[in-house]
Amino acid sequence: MADEVAKVDEKKFDVTSLSGTEKAAILLLSLSEQDAASIIRHLEPKQVQRVGGIMASMADLSQEKLSAVHRHFLEDIQKYTSIGMGSEDFVRNALVAALGEDKANNLVDQILMGSGSRGLDSLKWMDPRQVASIILNEHPQIQTIVLSYLEPEQSAEILSQFPERVRLDLMMRIANLEEVQPAALHELNDIMEKQFAGQAGAQAAKIGGLKAAAEIMNYLDNNVEGLLMDQIRDNDEDMATQIQDLMFVFDNLAEVDDRGIQALLRDVPQELLQKALKGADDMLRDKILRNMSKRAAEMLQDDLEAMGPIRVADVESAQKEILSIARRLADAGELMLSGGGGDEFL
Repeated sequence: MADEVAKVDEKKFDVTSLSGTEKAAILLLSLSEQDAASIIRHLEPKQVQRVGGIMASMADLSQEKLSAVHRHFLEDIQKYTSIGMGSEDFVRNALVAALGEDKANNLVDQILMGSGSRGLDSLKWMDPRQVASIILNEHPQIQTIVLSYLEPEQSAEILSQFPERVRLDLMMRIANLEEVQPAALHELNDIMEKQFAGQAGAQAAKIGGLKAAAEIMNYLDNNVEGLLMDQIRDNDEDMATQIQDLMFVFDNLAEVDDRGIQALLRDVPQELLQKALKGADDMLRDKILRNMSKRAAEMLQDDLEAMGPIRVADVESAQKEILSIARRLADAGELMLSGGGGDEFL
């Protein structure tokens, strides 16, 4: 009965009342900032101006409207997939080519699940502290699914709101999670329905796992990250090693090719670079200097030698900020980042 009511409510919104630009804006708003940016950079300046203006004006984007646009997008794709490939495969392959496998699969799961992920999608628009308060008293497995589903940066902020002993349990659950079965999604969306009037879905989603745990760890505060990693290692040394291998830390920038380092240096302020290099190993420092002009490299070396003592917290903060810039450039396709294991690319 609840499903029938939800379907009737969704039919009230006529997606044909929206222009193509408005539908594009809504679709972009349903993505993370990085994913939306990777698409926007392929648009013409006038298109960016039109779409951006509409995105900025959409202060109240209802879940019905978002679901309707997602369904319309899928229907449009189906019109072009009658030549030997199913629509789901076509959508997945097209988005993998545009966004990369992990991000594309997550988006396709959301589209194909339709309104079944409404409750989860609603959380993406909320302050991390508010999300933490909503799921604080839920079953740990529910908390695990939520943290695995959301963007790593948001999940890291949410995780930071939990007590120390709870963080360890959740991170290990995330690392061990491979996919969410329909029954679990039903349970989760039943809970979210109480908060946001969402409805349950029956599509299993592949979320969580060691890579998800590593990505969340990358966004945690250094002190929290270090303590949590030690606790994970005490409980499961093999898991801790695998997570650490998949994490990207500042010294891993030494593995980025010269072209990528040069792209990074163009976006990093000199003062920030000085602080970050104060705690870097010689290999990375040499890599940075080698990709600067002779004069700029000499000036940086002089500044580093003249720099007095600096707090470790300030060095780590600068390194985190540069890593954030590096991830943004990686999302834009301007450099490739490999984790500590050397096999994964972001």
